[in-house]
Amino acid sequence: MISIGELVYNSRKDKKITQEELAEISKVNLRTIQRIENNQNKPRESTLKLIFDVLEINNTISEFKQNKITKNYAELFFEYMFLIVINLVLMGIIGWLTLDSEANLNSRFAALLLSFFIPIFIVLLTKNINKTERLLKFGSGLFLYIIASIISVGFPTAFLTGLVVCLSIALFTLFYGDNFMNREKSPDL
Repeated sequence: MISIGELVYNSRKDKKITQEELAEISKVNLRTIQRIENNQNKPRESTLKLIFDVLEINNTISEFKQNKITKNYAELFFEYMFLIVINLVLMGIIGWLTLDSEANLNSRFAALLLSFFIPIFIVLLTKNINKTERLLKFGSGLFLYIIASIISVGFPTAFLTGLVVCLSIALFTLFYGDNFMNREKSPDL
């Protein structure tokens, strides 16, 4: 199956139209056309209709939407499986470093550092999503782990071992991490 980007590119080349001309005629932003042709963008149906009309493409948009839906179920499954694994790994690392019977001050300090640096790394890799979505995707397991640990070992133990503190720092960093990264340097005086 040919992708939308390949179809648009091939049709545009067959008609000997440049990207700039296609953008002007179809009233679609040039950058949008470039992203569509490079398969970096999942265009809206209205955008595709404008481009298809100009290029006189006979394929219906519903053909592409059907393939897109099938692909999205597989993508969603793997994405959510990945998120579950990431949440379990984060919970396991921080829990092991704080709640383990042999946990000492060094391991608790390591948990504290990791509870900041792992979420900052996640923030760096997910700059294109908003903070609420990031918190829900990567922090839901941490939030559930706080609740489960308070129920199972009690709040005093969970707090004194540093688990609640570390998980709270991780959640805070996931939500506000992009604010740390976007600080502009003040000019030297």
